Amino acid sequence: MLASLTTHWKDLVVTFFMSMLPLVELRGGILFAAAKGIPFPLAAATSFFANILPLPFILLFLRRFFRFLEHFGQTRRLVNWLENKARKKVSKMRTAILLGLFLFVAIPLPGTGVWTGALIAVVFDLQIKKAFPVIAAGALCALCVMSVMSYLIPGFFGFVVSS
Repeated sequence: MLASLTTHWKDLVVTFFMSMLPLVELRGGILFAAAKGIPFPLAAATSFFANILPLPFILLFLRRFFRFLEHFGQTRRLVNWLENKARKKVSKMRTAILLGLFLFVAIPLPGTGVWTGALIAVVFDLQIKKAFPVIAAGALCALCVMSVMSYLIPGFFGFVVSS
């Protein structure tokens, strides 16, 4: 494992930062890692931890940040747009919000990751101690799905990328 770490350290840094980005998240990070031939355990751990690293900060400070931005004319519209978009996505999840939040983050589709899940948790005023484990579990499930799509299926068909 140490040999893989020293061999792939540059690609791991890119994987780490890709997995932290709001739109790319671990879905793009694990795909990048697989394409670069990074061994699965190293890629999975790097993508997952980088993806959930900003989560507590998002949950803690996003509401305050939105309230700060509402004091400015131009950003008030952006804040309202983001909050309205999140409210539309969650209007169907009112009865089972935690299960809905988990499923929302777990399904690896564009716009359904940790960042959007945190936005939903903030809009619903969920407590951090409830929202964090649900969103992290959803990210772990999305990691499993993306790992199958980027490591197992290509390997089954003989499309293994090696470095």
